[in-house]
Amino acid sequence: MSSILAPWMRRSSTRVLRAATREQRRTFQVAAARRSDSLNVHRDTPENNLSIPFKFDAQNEKLIQEVLTRYPSQYKKAAVMPLLDLGQRQHGFTSISVMNEVARILEMPPMRVYEVATFYTMYNRNPVGRFHVQCCTTTPCQLRDSDGVMKAIEEHLGIHPGETTEDKMFTFTEVECLGACANAPMVQINDDYYEDLTPETTKSILTALKEAALKTGAGGNAPGLAGSAGQDEVSGQSSGKQLKQGGLGYSAQGASIPAPGPMSKRTSCEPARGLTSLNSEMWTGESTFRKDGAL
Repeated sequence: MSSILAPWMRRSSTRVLRAATREQRRTFQVAAARRSDSLNVHRDTPENNLSIPFKFDAQNEKLIQEVLTRYPSQYKKAAVMPLLDLGQRQHGFTSISVMNEVARILEMPPMRVYEVATFYTMYNRNPVGRFHVQCCTTTPCQLRDSDGVMKAIEEHLGIHPGETTEDKMFTFTEVECLGACANAPMVQINDDYYEDLTPETTKSILTALKEAALKTGAGGNAPGLAGSAGQDEVSGQSSGKQLKQGGLGYSAQGASIPAPGPMSKRTSCEPARGLTSLNSEMWTGESTFRKDGAL
């Protein structure tokens, strides 16, 4: 009778009974770690935590004052990128203490500095080796065998992209376009571009850099290191001869390394097979008219 007069009563009671007898379960899923976490998440490590103090040295303090003069005083926070770069070059990487010191100098919330440092990949959030090897694998380089260059680096250093050698000499990173497409394939090592590479020339560069670092103390952005292979570690004076880009390279204190630039016969990004355009007589600017009288 109830089903006729109030059919909803029967349906409701059935649903309640079914829900009561159903097994109550809650499943848990573990998501895979995201590689982007390394860019936007900070976790304290022995090398990177708030207890490690950081202050700019006297030379960089002068540079900071010079940089700040380029901006109106009320917009000095716009200098956050060059100051982060100075901090990374002094400290070796952009630690949380470096970011906090930049925020203090520019009188801006630390979170605003964190946003910049986590957005741009040129700021190294973790310690890197003396030589930071960044290999481009974007289309122009890939078409000219950047895969072979990547494999050569992995075999020679014994590490994979994102890793550092045990002696802290090299850090290997795979990157996107570095803007030297006409000289592909190429790698950036610290501030220098090495272009027109083959697996063999890549290995020879890495060997030469390590030899130069061991013999002269030369090398990258890590603190306490000399600036170039042709510079004396004590006097700071050039002890070797710097040749033209794409030439034989640098030689000092018994160590030699190739000069940055193309590792081929080119000296820049000119056509590898010689001049193919603009090779006729230059136009002098004089007007030339038709001779058939049509004009």
